Amino acid sequence: MKTIKGPAVFLAQFVDNKAPFNTLEGMCKWAADLGYKGIQIPTWESFLIDLDKAAESKTYCDELKGTINSYGLEITELSTHLQGQLVAVHPAYDLMFDNFAPAHLHGNPKARTEWAVETLKKAAKASNHLGLKAHATFSGALLWHTFHPWPQRPEGLVEMGFEELAKRWLPILNEFDENGVDVCYEVHPGEDIHDGDTFERFLEATGNHKRVNILYDPSHFVLQQLDYITYIDHYHEFIKSFHVKDSEFNPTGKKGAFGGYNNWGDRAGRYRSLGDGQIDFKTIFSKLTQYGCDVWAVMEWECCIKSPEQGAREGAPFIQKHIIEATERAFDDFAGAEIDQNKLKNILGI
Repeated sequence: MKTIKGPAVFLAQFVDNKAPFNTLEGMCKWAADLGYKGIQIPTWESFLIDLDKAAESKTYCDELKGTINSYGLEITELSTHLQGQLVAVHPAYDLMFDNFAPAHLHGNPKARTEWAVETLKKAAKASNHLGLKAHATFSGALLWHTFHPWPQRPEGLVEMGFEELAKRWLPILNEFDENGVDVCYEVHPGEDIHDGDTFERFLEATGNHKRVNILYDPSHFVLQQLDYITYIDHYHEFIKSFHVKDSEFNPTGKKGAFGGYNNWGDRAGRYRSLGDGQIDFKTIFSKLTQYGCDVWAVMEWECCIKSPEQGAREGAPFIQKHIIEATERAFDDFAGAEIDQNKLKNILGI
């Protein structure tokens, strides 16, 4: 068993052009004052980290860590969710996902993919320089538009899709391997890795690459009506990163899992602040602790009702309350006795 680290917070949803959310120091002080002990850094926010410098300079990374540590915080992981998404984009989504790339790459999917791959490789080197062991990202998707098979999918399409996805990721995974860092794919709707079966397909397509791992976020499983507790039983050895985010699923006679194209507040499945949804975090924390998952509990705020300020204030104590200090002794040790081989034989009648 292992005690989960935390509480920590993913900074992405709190970035703003107003203080304290527009500087690294401001966000660090804000997070520390709320009781957080770690921050997950979105690498697309250049004021939080210069990924080019971080990949090239250990000195820069030491200085960055020093600044963050001075507030009593640690870096949990770097995140390349937006850049990882661009490793694999179906043409139907090109216009919308262009926003995730630099302007000079808009309208050039091939160059955009090449940029994304190189950016992920830089994140591997930066993570190494920062002494991190896990990295958070998205897989991207070539097949998502076919998840509901109508029209009928041609035979072999899914296999080819995962072969291509693995082909694009293998150079990145090898770079992470050289730097001793695990790639944790957030299992998420809209990605080709969105549940257990798809994770296994991708893992197999990469030749069971040892750096293929999971960022576990139960909120996405509630929206899929997937058993998020048993998921841990199946995949605990791969869970190297953890987003603590709540959600709920309340179907009606008018809408269900697909949501009717409604905004988040009007969908049957929607994300909520911690404690306001339906997720059984007590069991999740117990399972992850019992299985010895070496993870940070990182709050990700995405709520369609509660303000981010309140969500952040309530998040740290919520996580702290759920962290279990793993026991190093059995509760009945007091009743134990010295081992005596003859006594054991007598008890067994042999």
